[in-house]
Amino acid sequence: MAARSKARKRALDVLFEAELRCLPVLELLAERMSLGDRPTPEYAAEIVRGVAAHLPEIDKLIAGNSVGWTLERMPAVDRNVLRIGVWELRWAEDVPSGVAISEAVELVQDLSTDGSPAFVNGLLAKVAAIKDDDPAEAVLQPEPALADDDEPREGVRPRADDEPADDGETAAGGEASGIPSADGGEAVTQAPRPRARSAGLVWPKISSVLRPAPDVPVGEPHPED
Repeated sequence: MAARSKARKRALDVLFEAELRCLPVLELLAERMSLGDRPTPEYAAEIVRGVAAHLPEIDKLIAGNSVGWTLERMPAVDRNVLRIGVWELRWAEDVPSGVAISEAVELVQDLSTDGSPAFVNGLLAKVAAIKDDDPAEAVLQPEPALADDDEPREGVRPRADDEPADDGETAAGGEASGIPSADGGEAVTQAPRPRARSAGLVWPKISSVLRPAPDVPVGEPHPED
């Protein structure tokens, strides 16, 4: 077993014993280091001190990313292994995330239940994905509605009553426009057409209205034919 793997196991022993005996963890660490009957690696002491210093935030991260298990209902081994793993993910800058997760999984694989490795692996992977300092989930705010004088956002089509009038038509309430016939005859008056208020209603566009010229007798061919 590598030196740091042994240190993690020793740190787990101290954290587990302190919780089981309801002792201040730093006092128990100092006691274990002073006895000398079982050496405590420096990295194990660093883990224990780090977990004790950041325990409220560590437990918040564990509880916030756990599915189906509260912090209190977790097996004690899992809970303290997770604390070590979260501390390494968040505060041990020289430990890669993959190493921290795999070492934690190996600990519970040897010491805890059959389902613990998958549970610990999934929870620590969620914690590793958190990049900012606030683990709380972001709340999406709805976009404010446009005011009457606001410009529409790019990519958003304006409403039907925002569209400009086409050539040959007037706005609702305006005067009708005259449309000349194709042969220069009498202009035909086109009544203003109502605006479409529904997105699904499409009004046909009338470009011109033709009437026969008054000087062409009925039944004779038109000169242009």
